[in-house]
Amino acid sequence: MAEKVPFVGDMGIVTESLDGAVARLRLPFNERYLRPGNVICGPAIFALADIALYAVAWMKVPVADHAVTTEATVHFLSGAQPGDLIAEASVLKAGKRLLIAQCYIRSAVDNALCAHVIGTYAMPPVVKAG
Repeated sequence: MAEKVPFVGDMGIVTESLDGAVARLRLPFNERYLRPGNVICGPAIFALADIALYAVAWMKVPVADHAVTTEATVHFLSGAQPGDLIAEASVLKAGKRLLIAQCYIRSAVDNALCAHVIGTYAMPPVVKAG
């Protein structure tokens, strides 16, 4: 994934598992992600979620590496304490043109649910042979 989206490598995101139905990724803690109040900032949380959603879309639909995010709803549920974050993403519906997936972000420190994200991805058209 870091080859297709170099930003993933810049953040140090680690793929823990890709089982075909769920993508589980880890964002290692970095003090640069802290905001006042000693919690991890929203942009870091959303970046992890978007990458996890992209990963699960890519597993579900072979041409998804050309998919683009068209919509995302983020529900920040609790402050993420300093430490690693874990993302678990799964597909809700995969249609011909759109794929909808969800992602839960949890703190690896205390397993608190920090965010729930639902994203919609525009899928590239399938090119038919002949």
